Amino acid sequence: MLKPGPDHPITLTPASQRWRAYYAGHVIADTDDALILQEANLPPVVYFPREDVGMEYMARTDRSTHCPYKGDAAYYTLNMDGQIAENAVWTYEHPHPGMDAIEGRLAFYTDRVEVYPVDDETLNHKRHPDDVDQVVQHTDAGDGHSQREHWAPTTETPDHPDGGLR
Repeated sequence: MLKPGPDHPITLTPASQRWRAYYAGHVIADTDDALILQEANLPPVVYFPREDVGMEYMARTDRSTHCPYKGDAAYYTLNMDGQIAENAVWTYEHPHPGMDAIEGRLAFYTDRVEVYPVDDETLNHKRHPDDVDQVVQHTDAGDGHSQREHWAPTTETPDHPDGGLR
């Protein structure tokens, strides 16, 4: 086991924005809790919490590799709509001391899976997180009740004996 140092630095930084992984036309991971690992002069790697990844599209493989700094990596193959990417995902289930933050998280080979940052403000520029909460509280749960009083209708019924039908 080797420890990161000046000759081989490794830094882990919480991502400042949402990240997604996209494969075969589907978002397979979406998180606002990513970690960015920068190792020496290698490209940065985004690690996703397992609970934010669609594990139903992955199958564990027999492949394993060893990094003297991080430990033993296990691999998964992706299968989405008949498209298969063998060993495209890796994880350190029991990393070396000092790398505990990536334990159980998943990373993707970016030559097979598109990994990209998401600007929530751009995607949801008209929506504020509290707006969603308000909608849920005022929406009928299907049993005729809602958590808060129903909002007044935003339309009126036409003044015609047949309503709006003609």
